[in-house]
Amino acid sequence: MRNLTATKALGLGSIALAILVIFVWIPLDTETWLVERKRGSYTVGDSLAPMLAAVFVLLAGVLLLFDGREGERPSRDNLRFIGAMIGIGVISLTVMRWAGPALAALLAEGGDYRLLRDTTPWKYIGFVLGGGALIFSMIAFVEERPSWRALWIAVAAVAGIILLYDLPFDDILLPPNGDV
Repeated sequence: MRNLTATKALGLGSIALAILVIFVWIPLDTETWLVERKRGSYTVGDSLAPMLAAVFVLLAGVLLLFDGREGERPSRDNLRFIGAMIGIGVISLTVMRWAGPALAALLAEGGDYRLLRDTTPWKYIGFVLGGGALIFSMIAFVEERPSWRALWIAVAAVAGIILLYDLPFDDILLPPNGDV
C-alpha cells in the first residue's frame, strides 16, 4: 500500500461503493429489474436509474485506480473534502425527502402528501429544492463561494432531469415520491 495515492484511494472507494450498491442495495431495495414487461410492452424497472449511476461510479473508480500519474498520498484535506460532500448530500437528501410533505402539511387542504405526490406542483417540490440545493452547494463548496452561475447550473440540471426523466413517462415518480 506504499503506492496508494489520493487518486487511487478515491478509485478504490468508488469501486467498493459501486459494488455495494449493485450487489446489495439494489437487490434489497427494488422490486423489478432494469426493464419490466407489462401487458406486452416494456417499462422502466425500479433498478434502472440506480444501476446506471452505480455503473458510472464503478467506471470512474476504475479510471481513477489505473490513472498513471503520480500523486500525493491521501491527506486530511482529502478526508475533509469527502466529508463535506457527504454532509452536503445528507442535508440535500433530507430537504428532498421532507420539503414536499412539510409544505403539503402547511399549505394543502387536508395536508396528506401521499395523495398529492404525483400531482403538479407537489411532485416537484422536494426534487427541485433538494436536487437544486445539492448541485448548488457542491459547486459553491468547490469554488469556495456561492455564485449566480452555480445557481443557474443547479436550476438547469434539475429542469433537465425533469424534462428527460419525468415528463416522458406517465408511471415514474421522481425521488423521493416513490418512498413517501
